[in-house]
Amino acid sequence: MLEGKAMIQDTDMPVKMQLQAMSSASQALDLFDVLDCNNMACYIKKEFDLRYGFGWQCVVGSNFGCCFTHTKGTFIYFCLETLHFLIFKCSAA
Repeated sequence: MLEGKAMIQDTDMPVKMQLQAMSSASQALDLFDVLDCNNMACYIKKEFDLRYGFGWQCVVGSNFGCCFTHTKGTFIYFCLETLHFLIFKCSAA
């Protein structure tokens, strides 16, 4: 596991889920090259789908913008090392 500490920018997740998000991100950084953002995002999404049900989305990168609607209590945006992580569960239409 990486020694770096995640810095949460914004969230509405319960603390336990926040810790899982940061742990999954740290594991993804250990498993993949830092430039392999796509595989890191896929890894984190699959972890959340397995733990909390389907419908999760994940964006990983150093420079991105987005606009989305999420289910209440399922959003986190944080930085770890040099990357930013956005994890959320889609809102029903």
